[in-house]
Amino acid sequence: MILSDSEIKKRLKSWEIEVISNWDYDVLEQIWPASLDFRLGNTFKIYRKSRKTVIDSRNWFDPEHIETITLIDWEKFVLHPGDFVLGVTLEKIKIPYDLVARCEGRSSIGRLWVIIHSTAWFIDPGFEWTITLEMTNINELPVALYTGMRIWQFAFETIEWKVENTYDKRKGSKYMYQVLPEESRITSDLY
Repeated sequence: MILSDSEIKKRLKSWEIEVISNWDYDVLEQIWPASLDFRLGNTFKIYRKSRKTVIDSRNWFDPEHIETITLIDWEKFVLHPGDFVLGVTLEKIKIPYDLVARCEGRSSIGRLWVIIHSTAWFIDPGFEWTITLEMTNINELPVALYTGMRIWQFAFETIEWKVENTYDKRKGSKYMYQVLPEESRITSDLY
């Protein structure tokens, strides 16, 4: 079952769903009928195409291949056609053990032909901190995005039975407590 606006509000007020932001605004104003909007953070990671010929999923991390860009509040970030960029949510979240979060780019952003996530739409119970956004511009024109703009929405679903191995307790949870946009850690997977 997906939580309604009244249930999201109740759980936020009781700290069952924890949302933390460094910006001064009321997170309750970001609640929609069945979702909670999150904002675009200030840090981005871009891939330098000229420095690497291939990304090897078994041994790909090379610091010279990735550039980190940090912007000031409300500054413009231009996402060019065909570009893939990692962004991060402004807010931090803690998912309780009885919920999962489904994450989607907002429709208003999709209508600019910007995809906010490629595959990572599911957040496990017990996950804490920021969410990395996998942003791609499929438009033929550059699109200006602004730090602090509402870009992402969470829909929360209840879990029917008790989870035995939550994300925060699971061995191999690679993205717990992330603050910056995090590049793939697939090399730590067991093959």
